[in-house]
Amino acid sequence: MKLQQAQRHQVKLRIGLSGASGFGKTYSALLLAHGITNDWSKIVVIDTENNSASLYAHLGDFNVLPLTEPYSPERHIEAIKTCEKAQMEVIIIDSITHEWQGKEGCLELHQKLGGRFQDWAKISPRHQAFLDAILNSSCHVITTTRRKIDYSLDLGSNGRTQVVKHGTKEITREGFEYELTVNFELINDQHLAKASKDRTGLFMDKPEFVINAATGKKLMQWCSIGLSLADARKEIESCTDVAGLRHLYAKYQSIQSEITPLLLKKKEALENHHSIISNKQIIPEPSKEKTNGTDNQ
Repeated sequence: MKLQQAQRHQVKLRIGLSGASGFGKTYSALLLAHGITNDWSKIVVIDTENNSASLYAHLGDFNVLPLTEPYSPERHIEAIKTCEKAQMEVIIIDSITHEWQGKEGCLELHQKLGGRFQDWAKISPRHQAFLDAILNSSCHVITTTRRKIDYSLDLGSNGRTQVVKHGTKEITREGFEYELTVNFELINDQHLAKASKDRTGLFMDKPEFVINAATGKKLMQWCSIGLSLADARKEIESCTDVAGLRHLYAKYQSIQSEITPLLLKKKEALENHHSIISNKQIIPEPSKEKTNGTDNQ
């Protein structure tokens, strides 16, 4: 157990996008992901929406992992682990709604057990394991969620029961947005978005806007606050092995484009130095024999 100074650049983004069908959740998620990583090949979509992500293949060479029923929490966890093993940088789960109310999702699993309140004791840990897989992932994770109109039956002033509309509600277990770094709600088919939860302070109480790659870049800049290129340069110069360079590449993830040339130059210098040392060990320099200060005849 060891105390360490908190560093924001070690945080992985957990971003939510929710909205009704046709509001641009998948498209917005892809643009956001590209802004985060600036490399389409490092983005993967776990697609539960009948291959909808492939409609945007023209954007770039991102990866797709199709996920069909059953939509159990365990299958979603397996998909996340597969993406991590493939060394992806951004995982988009489009959408997490199926894990909750899809075929073999949590609601259906609960009904199969009898639908009683006590049956949630068996389902809730499985759903929490899915959330933990998102929160503990080594990748940045973007989730999309469907929304539906939320109604309630209230007693009116005339004493009669009436239907009251409360806007829209995310189709997943209540409270999910509290786990996120930022939660965006797409409010119309023009792709306008607003932040319903924002730990960064970048978007809350701001006018509606259209999510694009610049949004992802802004979030990465927020993550990199406190990082210094000068500090990274000093650490690279003092590094003594290639394994240490790999560690620095991972440590300074948000400024990788700036430090990559420095890392490559240092790697070449270390390899050249190692090669010289190895050659000296294999081929020792010839020694000169002297006797009483005179050369042998």
